[in-house]
Amino acid sequence: MRNLDDFHFVAKKMANFTFNLRKTTYGALQSINPIKINTMKSVFDTADVAELIARIQTLTPQTPAKWGKMQVAQMLAHCCVSYEMIFEPAKHPKPNFILGFILRTFVKKLVVNDQPFKQNERTAPAFVIADSKNFEEEKARLIAYLQQTLQLGAAYFDNKESHSFGPLTKTEWNNMLYKHLAHHLAQFGV
Repeated sequence: MRNLDDFHFVAKKMANFTFNLRKTTYGALQSINPIKINTMKSVFDTADVAELIARIQTLTPQTPAKWGKMQVAQMLAHCCVSYEMIFEPAKHPKPNFILGFILRTFVKKLVVNDQPFKQNERTAPAFVIADSKNFEEEKARLIAYLQQTLQLGAAYFDNKESHSFGPLTKTEWNNMLYKHLAHHLAQFGV
């Protein structure tokens, strides 16, 4: 019964947070220009992907993290998980109904928006890489996933079903993929 009480407590806190965030955001939006230009770079743009790959290529097996616990090879493997969920979904079981509801209702907004991730936030269990990884293999896999995403293009991703969040727009897909990778490349100083 304790787990159910914990669930209700967390759900109530998340609902209050979401309500307060909406209230605060709405008030702030009233005082600014309502037209917002998305300045995030794109995993669907050739030049932006070339830049991401160049940043990945500057990493070495000894590149230290500026924050967090992962080694560089673990970070590359961690970044591959997003793409595994797209291109190799059998590797990762889909969330059950309750977890799926929580992810779509509360977490999705934080992941697919265009705001950068904060440092040292909790990692979803599917993304935790605890064992050591081969740097060159993980680097090659991540670059191949980026190239596959670029080749398929934005139209392929528009309204494509996400592993955890349901259908996403091409902008939401881009925000999720680009900002996650950019966050971790910055974590390692590139």
